[in-house]
Amino acid sequence: MVQAGSQDLAVAQELGGDAVSAMLADRAVTAAAMPGPCPVIETSRLVLRPHRMQDADAIATSLGDFAVARMLTRVPVPYDREDGRDWLNMVTSGLKPDWHFAITLDGVHVGVVSLELRHGLWNVGYWLNRFYWGKGLMSEAVDAALERFFRRMAGIEIASGAFADNPASRRVLEGRGFRVIGMRDVYSKARGQMVPLVEMRLGQTDFATRTHKP
Repeated sequence: MVQAGSQDLAVAQELGGDAVSAMLADRAVTAAAMPGPCPVIETSRLVLRPHRMQDADAIATSLGDFAVARMLTRVPVPYDREDGRDWLNMVTSGLKPDWHFAITLDGVHVGVVSLELRHGLWNVGYWLNRFYWGKGLMSEAVDAALERFFRRMAGIEIASGAFADNPASRRVLEGRGFRVIGMRDVYSKARGQMVPLVEMRLGQTDFATRTHKP
């Protein structure tokens, strides 16, 4: 049986039954297996590393661009350095088992790829500074992050998705072996409205047999 801390449980109860269920589901998965600390990964062009508080300015610059923010669910507009610091305080705290990679090119922070535990299911999400689009960098980063994650967490299924009007992001996922399982509407903070999201899933066998490898 998974037990939640009394303070955490009290907060979740204030938020409602769904929050309690989500917290207990995440704790159940965490108790069963954890991927360990976020590693450093080198690819042919990139270095993926854990985040640092010094990344706040670069994150604010990238997410302050509406072209990037509009394709994400949880990023508000405007987005500034303090928003970046708040996010970094959370992801560098070590309180969750999630991996949040800084994608760096020649030492410059150009994006993020994250593997997060939500509602008992691991999810991969990502974004890239607009001036680095169209170079295959996102596929390279997501591929490397998934390859390392499956080494640590064999046999699990990973969820993700892309807005229906973001075919480039969907191609990144399809190239890794993700399959479409449905569609639903989700709220985009940047757009201030509900947006259709294509839901996708990936198993380790799907990833191992993917046809597109950077």
